[in-house]
Amino acid sequence: MTDYLRGDEIAACVHRVALSRGEPYDFDRPRTAPEHERRRRDAEKLRRAVISDLIELHPESVLVDSSAATVAAIDAGAPLILNPRLPGDGDALRRAHVQVLVRVGRVGVRYAYSPVLIKNNELVEGASTRRTLVGSLARISPADATFREGVGVRSNPSTLRNGLALSHALRVLETLGVVDPDARGAVVDRHREVWWFDLGTTNYPRFNLAAYQRYYDERLTVVRAHDRWRAGEGPFPTAPYWHRECLDCPYSEPCGRQLHDLDDVSLTRFTTFDQQLTLREHGITTRRALARLDPVAAQRRSGPANVDDRPEAHIARVINHLDELIYRARAHERGPLRIVDAEHVGSPTGDVEVDIDTESYGDATYLWGALVTTNQPVEGVRDGYVAFTNWDDHAPGAEARLFAEFWRWFDDLRQRCRAEGRRLTAYCFWAQAEDGAMNRAVEDPLADGPTRADLDEFRRATPSSWIDLHHLAKTQIQTDGPIGLKVLAGLAGFSWRDPNPSGEASMLWYEVAMTSGEEAARSRARLLEYNEDDCRATRALRHWLNGPAQSLAHRDDFE
Repeated sequence: MTDYLRGDEIAACVHRVALSRGEPYDFDRPRTAPEHERRRRDAEKLRRAVISDLIELHPESVLVDSSAATVAAIDAGAPLILNPRLPGDGDALRRAHVQVLVRVGRVGVRYAYSPVLIKNNELVEGASTRRTLVGSLARISPADATFREGVGVRSNPSTLRNGLALSHALRVLETLGVVDPDARGAVVDRHREVWWFDLGTTNYPRFNLAAYQRYYDERLTVVRAHDRWRAGEGPFPTAPYWHRECLDCPYSEPCGRQLHDLDDVSLTRFTTFDQQLTLREHGITTRRALARLDPVAAQRRSGPANVDDRPEAHIARVINHLDELIYRARAHERGPLRIVDAEHVGSPTGDVEVDIDTESYGDATYLWGALVTTNQPVEGVRDGYVAFTNWDDHAPGAEARLFAEFWRWFDDLRQRCRAEGRRLTAYCFWAQAEDGAMNRAVEDPLADGPTRADLDEFRRATPSSWIDLHHLAKTQIQTDGPIGLKVLAGLAGFSWRDPNPSGEASMLWYEVAMTSGEEAARSRARLLEYNEDDCRATRALRHWLNGPAQSLAHRDDFE
C-alpha cells in the first residue's frame, strides 16, 4: 500500500521522501544527536503547554484522540478541537497532522475550520514596510486577530515548512468539506503568539496554496514512481543532491558518499536545487568544473547574451551571484583563499588583548568568559582566563547583575590600561550575541551596573576597541561554505578539548549543570572549559589572520 504524504514532507528533499519509503541499499542509521533530541523535547513541551492553556482558556474546547472522535467533533461544531486526528485523503495520498482546529463559520450546512500548528520557532522579524495578522491564545479566532505593523514573516526553511504544512492541512479539510472558505491557517510560535496567514492569496507567495501545489505534485510523482520501483517495474525514482536538510538527515552518510565520489556540483555550499539544475543544464556537473569558470565573466549579467558566448554569461543570467558559487568551489579545490590583498588581511592588535565569549540558555546569558593576553606589561593585569557565572539565580534582574559583575572587572582592566597609556582591544566572534546580551542587561529595569552610554562609549571608540572577528573573517577569507568559529579556528590549527563542541550541545550541559550532585559539577566544569576554549579559539584565529592567512592564494588566482 502506498504511504500517505505528510505535511512535513511537502518541503522535504524528494530523495528523502523516496528513501523513507524503502531504500535501494542497506545502511546503519545514525543515532539521534542529543541536541536534536533536545529540540524535539522542547517542541513537545511547548505543544503540551499551549494545549493545556487552551483547555483552561476555552472550556468549550474538545480534546480528541482518534479520527472518529475528530469527525464527530467537527460534525457537532465544536468551537475548538485540540490534538485532532484528521482522516487521510486516500485518493490524493494526503494525511495532515495539526494541533488545533478553530471553527470559523459554516460552509453550507457544515461547520468550517482553520488549521493551527504549534511550533517552537521564531516566525516573524522586524520589517518597516510590512504587517502581519496576529492573535492570542485567549482570542484565537482569526476574526479576533489584528494587524501588527512593522512585522514580516521570516524567510527561512522552518517558516516555509510550517506554511506548506498548513496548506497541506487545508487541502485535507477541503476533501472533508469543512475547510475555511478564506483558506486561513495559523502558527503559534515559541512566544505563544498566534500568526494568521491567508493562504488562498498571493500575500505569502512561498507557501500559499498555489506554491504548495507545485511541491505536492512533485512529491506525489515520486511516491507513485517509488511504488513502481518497489513492484520491480522501474528504476529508483530519485538521486541524491546536497541541500541544507542534509545536515540533519539520517540518510546523509550514504548520500554523501555517492555525492563525494562524483564530486557532485550540489556539494557547493549553499546552492539551491534550481541553481543545481541550471548548472547541470550547462554541463557543469562537478565542483571542479564550477571552480574553473571565470568569476569576473560571471559578474557581467547585463547586455545581450551574444556579446559573450562563454557559459558564465548565460548561467549568470539565471543564477544571481554566480561568482560566489565559483569562489566556494575554488575554496573546496584549494582550501581557504584570500578575498583581499595580503596586506589587508589581519586583525587589529593591542597592548592588552581580551577575547570574550558568552554562554546563554534561552534568552538569558549565564556565563561571561574572557581570556587576557598582555603584550605590554600593565600593573595588576595578569594573563589568563576569567569567568563570571550564574548557575542558580533565576530571580528578576539576574542577567543584569551578572553582567554588572563582569563589567566592573572589565572596566577596571580598561582603566588600568588607560592609566599607563596602554591600548586595550577586546574581541568576540559574532558581536550580535555579545552586544545583545549587553543591551538586555543595561535595559533591565532592575539593572544596577553600566548604562547604555557606557556601552556606547566602549563600542564606538576610535580606533575601535571592540572587534567582531566574524565580520573581519568574512571580508578577508573565502571558505567553501560556513565561516563559523569552529571552521575558522580549525583552519588556524585550533581544536577544542570537548569531543562535541557546539552551542546547541552546551544547552544540554547547562540543563544538567542546573541540577545538583556530581553530574552537575561535571557539567559546570565542562561549560567553563568549553567557554575558555571558545575564547582561545578567537585568539588563535586572530594570530592566524595576522600571520599564515596572509600567505593564502587569492581567490581570483586560479588555474
